[in-house]
Amino acid sequence: MDKLAKQLRDDAAQINVEVSAQLDDRIRASLQGVTQEQPRDNLPPARPRSMWWASSLTGIAAAAALILVLNFDQPVPVPPQNDFAVPPILTPDLIFEKAMMTEPLEQELADLEADLKKAEEAVKKEIGIFP
Repeated sequence: MDKLAKQLRDDAAQINVEVSAQLDDRIRASLQGVTQEQPRDNLPPARPRSMWWASSLTGIAAAAALILVLNFDQPVPVPPQNDFAVPPILTPDLIFEKAMMTEPLEQELADLEADLKKAEEAVKKEIGIFP
């Protein structure tokens, strides 16, 4: 800890700061412009506690009246009646067959797999895995 304190003191001693005259004038002006706040005598008087009670009771009464009106003045829901039947949807018979275009693709896939196998063998031979 002594080494750290000594290093901090040495670093602080090496700091050379000069305050310009312009900055000094600005600091002095801002300090002189600050005044202590004066108490105000023209504040409006506080409302009596009865005002708080009256407004609270009025709000509670209005909320209760609104809840009663909304909950007890609802019409009875009547379920809708369907007088029509939905006709069945007709779908055509679908016939699935293998497309003719897939045979060349299957052959191409087999050729690619054979090429990959040859390339793998060539790499293994190059590395020395195959004798």
